[in-house]
Amino acid sequence: MTFKRLKYVLILFVGFFFFGGIPVEFGTEGAFFHGYMIPKPVIRVSLGTNLKDIRIRASSGMKIYEVDTSYRVIREDADLAEIRGAGEKLTEKYVVILAHAKERDEADELAQDFRARTGGNVFVADDESDAAGVFAVKLGDFLTRGEALAKVAELNAAGLEDVWIEREQILEDPERPIWMLIGNELESLARGSELYFIPANPESFLSLNSRSYRGFFVLKGTARGLVVVNYLNLEDYLKSVVPGELSPGQFGALEALKAQAVAARTYAIQNMGQFDRFGYDLVNTPRSQLYVGMSAEHPLSTRAVEETEGEIILYRGRPINALYTSTCGGKTEDAEKVFSGRPVPYLKSVDCSYEKQKEWPITARTPVPPITIDGRNASLDVAFLVGLGVIPLGPKPPDFRAGASFDEAVDWIREARRLAGLKDGEFDPDASALDFVSLARLLVDAFGWQDRIDELLLPGEVDFLLRDLPQVQGRDRGPLAYCFQSGLIPESVRSGDPQRTVGRAELAMALGRILRGEKDFFETGTFRSAGKGTIEVGQDFDRRTLSLSNHLRLLRTIEGESTFATKLTLLGGESVRWLERAGQVAYLEVLYPPNSNVLDRSSRYNRWQVRRTRRELGKMLGQAYAIGDLVDVEVKARGESGRVIELVLKGSKGSATVHGFQIRAALGLRDTLFVVDRAYDEQGRVDRFTFSGRGWGHGVGLCQVGAYGMAVAGAKYRDILKKYYTGVKIEKLD
Repeated sequence: MTFKRLKYVLILFVGFFFFGGIPVEFGTEGAFFHGYMIPKPVIRVSLGTNLKDIRIRASSGMKIYEVDTSYRVIREDADLAEIRGAGEKLTEKYVVILAHAKERDEADELAQDFRARTGGNVFVADDESDAAGVFAVKLGDFLTRGEALAKVAELNAAGLEDVWIEREQILEDPERPIWMLIGNELESLARGSELYFIPANPESFLSLNSRSYRGFFVLKGTARGLVVVNYLNLEDYLKSVVPGELSPGQFGALEALKAQAVAARTYAIQNMGQFDRFGYDLVNTPRSQLYVGMSAEHPLSTRAVEETEGEIILYRGRPINALYTSTCGGKTEDAEKVFSGRPVPYLKSVDCSYEKQKEWPITARTPVPPITIDGRNASLDVAFLVGLGVIPLGPKPPDFRAGASFDEAVDWIREARRLAGLKDGEFDPDASALDFVSLARLLVDAFGWQDRIDELLLPGEVDFLLRDLPQVQGRDRGPLAYCFQSGLIPESVRSGDPQRTVGRAELAMALGRILRGEKDFFETGTFRSAGKGTIEVGQDFDRRTLSLSNHLRLLRTIEGESTFATKLTLLGGESVRWLERAGQVAYLEVLYPPNSNVLDRSSRYNRWQVRRTRRELGKMLGQAYAIGDLVDVEVKARGESGRVIELVLKGSKGSATVHGFQIRAALGLRDTLFVVDRAYDEQGRVDRFTFSGRGWGHGVGLCQVGAYGMAVAGAKYRDILKKYYTGVKIEKLD
């Protein structure tokens, strides 16, 4: 963007904390700061801590204020502010994690108990992992890992086995003041000040390091270094969070996005003020909820936010802690089995299935027998060309095992040329017998490849490719060699008879390979439902009804392997791709997830597998657990969903017991719903572990991909929420 007059503010920050500041004034309907109003409720989101290089730009001007016990205007109309600083100096310490809890009061009770048992400095802190809404009970601090390991050994001896070490970064105290450069004048800022960046008008927006946000910014110093806090309306915040947590592109079902909107709104309300001592409510990472500003917004998810405006989830009149997980693997888990603490009545294990699940059968009238050529099923190429309309179909399908005529080949090639975007009237060959030599000449002439042969195909390559075909001479050698090299003619012809008649399936294989190399002719979408001779698909956030041809070729693809079918049963949500001819679908391919009826079956993480050598896993575990060299891992207990809730790590110097959510972090896995297989070396020791599992996340609360599956099956967002959160009500905020 070019500015006629660049208003430029350069602010240099070097190692300093801001404290204090004037709070924003709140009116009846909104929060005001010198004429700029944000409708209530207002949320404060940290956009990063201990920031070093900050670039704040306004779409149409901004005011900059310095605020401490009073305020002063730094600039009335600025377009750009750059804050550059080295950031606070980081050092590190070690703590011992004793337990986790979902609620602060539970964590405080646990801390009191541990103080009595250990006599050390036990305290409660926010867990920095992605376990949203979890508090950690910690013991420390320790200056070295060795000191922490010694303490862990002491705790193990006292019967506390489920403890581990965590390294933390801390900030050293600042020593130097802040200086601000405005134009060519240098001045310092007051030590207790904050900077407010206020858009010049309600339609303007601010950007931080090229990422745009609604609302306004406050730049302040905290115990976590220099922080930019985004003040904005809760509903505007959700317009970014909802698509960030559940992509409308991949999971474009409105009712699922509505469920996500209500869950995210409830989570934000319940956890408002969680980081109040640092001057903000939530962070912009999955530690709270993923928030990346206006770039994430999408019309479909914005509609979901607007159509559920103000709605939250209540249990006995209070907002719930609306935990959600990406993929539950078929069943969610009781909260207390994953996070320590008391049972939560609305976070109970539920099956990720839908009793009202619909099924739609789709049939193809014409069975497709396999035609194998050099180990490849040529029927796939035949179906591709039928779908594109290259192969004409009459009342009776042609026999694709039989030979093709010269005129038939020319007609197919002409249609392929048209689809490839070549001009009409430039291909009019003289009639001849159709063998592989003449087919090669036809293809080279039809698609204009003679220059490729003359300039790119070496004489030595021609001799190599045709060394077993001495009967091919003169002008026929180049085209035939090029078609062999390009995979257009079966390899078996090189050691056979190149002058035999070309079969229809062999011709289809050649043209299929050519057209696939030109462009992707397939349309793609998500299957929604089926009617009589029709299917409904979701495509680019719209719905389309497609007519099915009487000559439909129906395919199923599972893990990359495609086979023909005469009947398929779909549940909704399957990815499909198709080809249309004359306004009807003649080729329909269903990309199946693993055969299952669970609602999150479409997730790539519904099933997964991870392999680690004993040495690799032992190195990971040795950072947190004082067990020596890893010997084995043993599952001791599972929860309602089958998730591992107690795991013993066996080592050469002792054992450690890991519980709940920490198992996932300790092993570096996507979820704790897994089984373990082992491979052994010649001495009988475990050499390699294979973890076969399901799910992604902690497995508690709303299953996001399951919500999508339920929405595709026809469920409304309130039904989705009441399925995954037991005994709740959905009501609108006053």
